[in-house]
Amino acid sequence: MVFTSSGWPDVRETFFSSEAFKTSFPDILDGFWLDVKLFLVVEVIVLMLGLLVAVIRTSRSPALFPIRLLAAFYCDFFRGVPVILLVYLVGFGIPALALEGVPTDPIILAGVALSLAYSSYVAEVYRAGIASVHPSQTDAGLATGLTRIQTLRFVVIPQAVRRVRPPLLNDFISLQKDVALVSILGISEAFRIAQVEAASTFNYTPLIAAALLYLAVTFPMARILDHITAKEQINS
Repeated sequence: MVFTSSGWPDVRETFFSSEAFKTSFPDILDGFWLDVKLFLVVEVIVLMLGLLVAVIRTSRSPALFPIRLLAAFYCDFFRGVPVILLVYLVGFGIPALALEGVPTDPIILAGVALSLAYSSYVAEVYRAGIASVHPSQTDAGLATGLTRIQTLRFVVIPQAVRRVRPPLLNDFISLQKDVALVSILGISEAFRIAQVEAASTFNYTPLIAAALLYLAVTFPMARILDHITAKEQINS
């Protein structure tokens, strides 16, 4: 139906032009490396910050109640605000404050916004994993002479992380795609360059080229996720 429709020649020329693809792809690929580097840095920050928030939220010490309350608010707030709005707020709001010593580089601010948003998602994934570990595991660790912190580090968290690998990887697939949102700050990454190319030539093939680059990363990650999920099911 698509290929035999009367409008297909126009659609093919507008969205799937080989000439426009060859012309725009090198610049889009250069911009895509910025996406990849930003994604990798943010991923490391999210893993560490999310785990810290999850550990705080699962603690039972009465002395940590104010911090637990703050961690709960952190997760509720940053999960509730759309990522694109958070990028706007951080990317344009912080430079407007003109605070001395605070970075105003849009790439750094974009990384901060993505880290805040996705660490709240990942914290809840970690928290579910920690809660799924049976209390007897903690008792067994304490019985061997480990402190509570050592038990959490060497007994509980390793088991929790293994159990939540599929949803963690799923979050990182979403993060890899949402890196394109930093284009609203004027950063010349793949999607922004594709937009400029499309606007200057009135041909949308550059956007298809950018989409293919994102797919080139998300497809392998999705297959890894399927493999891990299948392996977990076999082992269980």
